[in-house]
Amino acid sequence: MIFSEILKMLKKDPIDATQTIPVYWFETSDSVSRRFEFEADGRLSSLLFAAGLRPTPAQATAVSWILKDGMQHVGKLICSNLGARMDSEPRSWRILADVLYDVGAGLEVLSPLCPQLFLEMAGLGNFAKGMAVVAARATRLPIYSSFAKEGNLSDLFAKGEAISTLCNVFGIGVGIQLASTICSSMKGKLIVGPLLSLVHIYGVSEEMRATPINTLNPQRTAMVVARFLKTGRIASPADLRYREDLLFPGRLIEEAGNVKIGRAIHEVLKPSQLHRVKDRFPNERFILACGAQWTDLILERSATGEDALRGWLVAAYAADIENSLRMPSENVLEEAFDRMDTVFPSFLLAVRAKGWHTDRFLDGARCRFTL
Repeated sequence: MIFSEILKMLKKDPIDATQTIPVYWFETSDSVSRRFEFEADGRLSSLLFAAGLRPTPAQATAVSWILKDGMQHVGKLICSNLGARMDSEPRSWRILADVLYDVGAGLEVLSPLCPQLFLEMAGLGNFAKGMAVVAARATRLPIYSSFAKEGNLSDLFAKGEAISTLCNVFGIGVGIQLASTICSSMKGKLIVGPLLSLVHIYGVSEEMRATPINTLNPQRTAMVVARFLKTGRIASPADLRYREDLLFPGRLIEEAGNVKIGRAIHEVLKPSQLHRVKDRFPNERFILACGAQWTDLILERSATGEDALRGWLVAAYAADIENSLRMPSENVLEEAFDRMDTVFPSFLLAVRAKGWHTDRFLDGARCRFTL
């Protein structure tokens, strides 16, 4: 019986060597796995042929993976150029990092719905994740530094990593449970995914709002000056943490003189006006240019947080004088500077006593000047 079956097998037609055997592979992400089959006349293969290459199916597949994963590195390189802005607004960028990561994960979840665009969607998702990773890591240090009271930054990092590990383990367990129940179908993923993302972003936003940052940036400086002019008291970092605008940190604050900082000097002043404006306060490391809607504050390259506070106080006092006394604009700045010079020593001591760092001013790498 067995011998007869072997003879039947030998009598079958041999396999045609010229027959094209389809090449298939599996592409996986954090949450999905899908089987794909290579098409000899596909887009990627055509592009490689146009470039003078003669790729095999396996080579084309490898190139597609390189392109997809390479987008993550592109995102990292682009985001690395924004480090100075992250120093100025670490909490806003930390929230943005989580939003970008959720967007990248969402694109991976949606990729099975359009397999013909898998490379594009996976590449864009990796691009967003690459930016998110850099932003999250870059903002970790300034956020942890705000909690370091006795130089215990390493201890804070260790505790933060421990908490992060525990949360990741818990999240993996919840993810396994959801993947085997509600999220076993695409419909379940489309329902649960956005809900989990909203919970995630809300939790991160509340966490960042509760974090006090004790370095001076444009928004926090304006809020400190506004509180001082209104009540005569200095707000601490903890007092301002829930009042900061994390979505639109560049908004003007009327009570602080509607000061706009960081514009290029050629956008504010004509060359013929530069030395005349600088000579108004020759010993200061800032320039003030009063406009109809706001006052431009331009800092010298070596200016510190103390210089920014001096310039901001002059602008705020000038706006207050102009609104109350209706003095000519040429005399307003002179009177405002005299007021600032009188109160600044006690003002600076109170600012430092509240925990603010005045040795530097983080303006997000905006334009400064050197004469």
